[in-house]
Amino acid sequence: MGRIKVTQLRSKVANIPSQRETLRTLGLKRIGDVVVKEDRPEIRGMIYAVRHLVKVEEVK
Repeated sequence: MGRIKVTQLRSKVANIPSQRETLRTLGLKRIGDVVVKEDRPEIRGMIYAVRHLVKVEEVK
């Protein structure tokens, strides 16, 4: 499986609690944080839930 880089671009403050919890589960705490995760369906689902707050790139 590949890897993906997830960057938080927007604040989690004005969002619903489940979206805030999803960001925390991904390992993102503040704007500009970057995490590299395995490209799995579970991770893709979490990213989809907060897609308006993050940017996703494929890591080679």
